[in-house]
Amino acid sequence: MENRDKVKINQLFSRKKKMYTAAILIILAAVYIVAFLSTPFTIRSSSVSTLETLRRLFIEPLINPEYYSGYLEMIELMLETIAIAYAGVTVATIIAVPVGFLAARNLLGPLSYLAKALLNAIRAIPELIFAIIFVASVGIGPYAGVLAISINSVGMIGKLYAEVIESIDEEPLEAIRASGGNRIQVIWYGVLPQVLPEFVSYSLYRFEIDVRASTVLGIVGAGGIGAPLILATWQRNWEDVGMILIVVVVFVSIIDILSGQIRKRLT
Repeated sequence: MENRDKVKINQLFSRKKKMYTAAILIILAAVYIVAFLSTPFTIRSSSVSTLETLRRLFIEPLINPEYYSGYLEMIELMLETIAIAYAGVTVATIIAVPVGFLAARNLLGPLSYLAKALLNAIRAIPELIFAIIFVASVGIGPYAGVLAISINSVGMIGKLYAEVIESIDEEPLEAIRASGGNRIQVIWYGVLPQVLPEFVSYSLYRFEIDVRASTVLGIVGAGGIGAPLILATWQRNWEDVGMILIVVVVFVSIIDILSGQIRKRLT
């Protein structure tokens, strides 16, 4: 009898699950149908062909000597962008270390959830929103970009640091505690030697992300190469847009290669 009852209960739950799944699929299908029917798909044609735009973007800035003098200015702006990302990730790394320890469950237990909630809240806000806030607070310039990058990076780096700390080998910690070591000694001699290589690796990875993010922050006046990029786009000056994109791609590729080599040596 008990087996029959269990079978009936399982069949009942299975039917309910199928009904819920079917209802969700019907609702999603209805939403998509309404979205497709109510969205206009008419596209205005442009007087300039796509091939012509691509030629002005990626060929003209490379073969026309008139644009060569502009590369120096764009390189200077890109170096400013890299400096913003570097300063931001440096500040974020310094702040994220104590926050990561506070968010590690194996060190603080239930109290770690408060720090994790803070990190989740920071990650939920895009760096562009932080840039707008800091531009309004401290004015236009690289300083606002550094603040935006650093605060936004704390959310990601702090979470990664906490996960690294939670996955460490507990035996060295227990040995230090058994020999009479206090909490600071446990962290200094037991935790840091295990986590420092991964801390550096994650900081380098975040630096790569911040370089890309810094190119966008200039749109709202946070310094770097983003402002001339968006201005050239609005003016349909595709040669300048292509020149900026070429500089950005070259520098980002170099940073990715160097950062990847450093992270390989650390692991």
